[in-house]
Amino acid sequence: MNFHEPAVLGRTGLKVGRLGIASGYGAPTAGIEETFEQGCNYFTWGTVIKGFAPHMRQALKNIVAKGQRDRLVLAMFTYAHNNFLTERLLVRGLRSAGLDHGDVLILGYFSRRPSRRLIDGALRMKEKGLVRYIGLSGHSRKFLGELGRDGEFDVLHLRYNAAHRGAETDIFPFLSGEKRPGTVAFTATRWGKLLNPKKMPPGEKPPTAADCYRFVLSHPAVDVCMSGPKTVEQMRENLAVLDAGPMSDDELARMRRIGDHVYGKPRR
Repeated sequence: MNFHEPAVLGRTGLKVGRLGIASGYGAPTAGIEETFEQGCNYFTWGTVIKGFAPHMRQALKNIVAKGQRDRLVLAMFTYAHNNFLTERLLVRGLRSAGLDHGDVLILGYFSRRPSRRLIDGALRMKEKGLVRYIGLSGHSRKFLGELGRDGEFDVLHLRYNAAHRGAETDIFPFLSGEKRPGTVAFTATRWGKLLNPKKMPPGEKPPTAADCYRFVLSHPAVDVCMSGPKTVEQMRENLAVLDAGPMSDDELARMRRIGDHVYGKPRR
């Protein structure tokens, strides 16, 4: 396994860099473009009422202006749970970045199957050419495992890290075959708790964010691991993941040991 080699995002067939960039953490435009040049081409951008992350919007405009739209894989998030509002915000966001379509529309966050009305609304946006694929984001492992079996969604965003490893039994085994949805993992650092020295087992040094990303990407079921850098420096540190490659058995065991301690409760 080579993290510099792109993954195929499930049945979409899209080729994606292994490290994704989320827009909601203030990453600067220059840093986003730098990671794109390093092959990190899976971006998430939220359709929110208060506006769109300006640094991501400018990076998207610059990428399009350079004629590199075909390399970009843009996942647009919607939390509206309202078809009219979702489409309105989606169109507004795309136009503001000089785009005529997104690659994936992610419905988030859900702990149970969205209503037929919402799914049909998303499919109509796909038919209009506003997006190419439909995805869903959620925390419920049982629910996401069912979606993996059903094959209704093209991409799944799910929680997976060294402390929350339930996806290994509840979701990943059901993601196979020709209809396998693309798999994107988030919260690799468990909201920073896996980086906190005060949360570590006695005598254990905390892992870095790059360690957390490497742990997630070392699982063969994961296509993309999302990252949330705030600065160019953090982005460059994260890019070291691509050079380091998958973790060894000893490194994985250490991350699991730390994850168990951070999790704190007996596992089932």
